[in-house]
Amino acid sequence: MSEKGGFLVIPSGSRPGARIHFLDEVRGFDLILMVFFHAFYVIGYLFKYSWGAWLFQFFNPAEPFFAGLFIFICGISCRLSHSNWKRGGLLALVAVGMSLFLYLFMREEMIWFGVLHFLAVSILLFALLRPLLDRIPPWAGLIGSALLLLLTWWVPVYRGSMLGIKGLFGTDIPGWLVDIPALYPLGLGAGEGADYFPLLPWFFCFLGGSFVGVWAKQNRFPRWMYVSRLPWLSWLGRHTLVIYVLHQPVVFGLCWLFVALFQH
Repeated sequence: MSEKGGFLVIPSGSRPGARIHFLDEVRGFDLILMVFFHAFYVIGYLFKYSWGAWLFQFFNPAEPFFAGLFIFICGISCRLSHSNWKRGGLLALVAVGMSLFLYLFMREEMIWFGVLHFLAVSILLFALLRPLLDRIPPWAGLIGSALLLLLTWWVPVYRGSMLGIKGLFGTDIPGWLVDIPALYPLGLGAGEGADYFPLLPWFFCFLGGSFVGVWAKQNRFPRWMYVSRLPWLSWLGRHTLVIYVLHQPVVFGLCWLFVALFQH
């Protein structure tokens, strides 16, 4: 193991795939933020407590940042995975199962294309496009992804259906495209959902992470990122999928129990 220019370089024959604990810890912290954010929604809008709704609205402007960070790290992880087809397929089954459950029992909170659906499709798209993506230099891919993220940020219907950078230049998406329901996963088709992460613009956030993942796979991250400082947070980061799927029914159950015990 040696250092070059402040980076930790691990010879390929000694410790391949050294774990980047810092990413696990950031992902674990990000998961905590998302759990609290969803808890405020449940408390405020399902159980009608005004303080929960206030907290949800207060933190709502920050949601794209911690959601984007989570998506970016997932992109990095794709470069380190042994089977993105398997990961994407499993995640797709979980996402469809969750939607089916909500459709049958909580239709008013239906999720058609939430973060799990988005990640499943993104992972599968990455697996499909990987032979092409591997030809792009990481720095060029990262810059290109950032530019495309900016250009498509306003594409979703809820942001105004515009391609470009608001305040500088742009063009409106044709109305006939916005009216096609099948384009809902892209951010265009009309539709509603309690959780919505369209491919435009979020896939480019994911893609940017995948190019940073090239350096992660080469063990070229700064040395301190490979050291575990908060093991419990790192553990959360390694089990994000299970915790994310389970946290919503757990939060709902705890809120229901609280109301049942202390409402009167």
